Amino acid sequence: MRRILITNDDGIDAPGIVRLAQAAAGFGEVWVIAPEHQRSAASHSIILREVVRMKKADFPVEGINAYACSGTPADCVRAGATGLMPYRPDVVLSGINFGYNVAGDIQYSATAGAAFEAAYLGFGAIALSEDANGCHEVTDAYLPQLLEEYIDKRYGRTQILNINFPGCRLAQNKGIKRNCVTSVDSFYRANYKLVETREDGSMFYMVDDIYNEDAEEGTDFKAILDGYVSVGVVNNIG
Repeated sequence: MRRILITNDDGIDAPGIVRLAQAAAGFGEVWVIAPEHQRSAASHSIILREVVRMKKADFPVEGINAYACSGTPADCVRAGATGLMPYRPDVVLSGINFGYNVAGDIQYSATAGAAFEAAYLGFGAIALSEDANGCHEVTDAYLPQLLEEYIDKRYGRTQILNINFPGCRLAQNKGIKRNCVTSVDSFYRANYKLVETREDGSMFYMVDDIYNEDAEEGTDFKAILDGYVSVGVVNNIG
């Protein structure tokens, strides 16, 4: 039987991980090991010089072993697959993330970071994300098909499969674009604003990024903007 480890960066109570577990249950034995709270933008970080706690969690999908982890998404994969689970997984699914992980955002994404950790450890690795607008029609329509197509594919220790679902209605979706390359741009270009200055000279800044839709043809970014499901391999180190 196929052994599937599912994690995310939105936390074990996030709706996206429940929907992913429901879809994955038809493909094998599922373990859910996910952060106990929000860990977005933690990238590929892990916890050092502190213990990582695993605690059995209530999970709304029957027959699934579920644990909340005090660490990062990469810790969930690393400690879960090499410590908690009685055997190593065949594939790690990370998501379904609340918000896209395309283009430059991938370098910050802990959804992608967990998948990169899985690939590095020698497991199949798929990161899945969708628009944060709450419309799941395209995701729910294509998720079973894409799991069937890609769950057993392997891309080496430095590569993951990255899938993003647009937030449009299914009727407006234009299908799937495969082999999308990663855009070097981003939905939001870096900008910080000064929000407070104190008498001791301390200055406090907050992210105030600038929205952007200037996407290159053939990229994951462009595919999402045009209403396609974006599928592509993303490279890590090496």
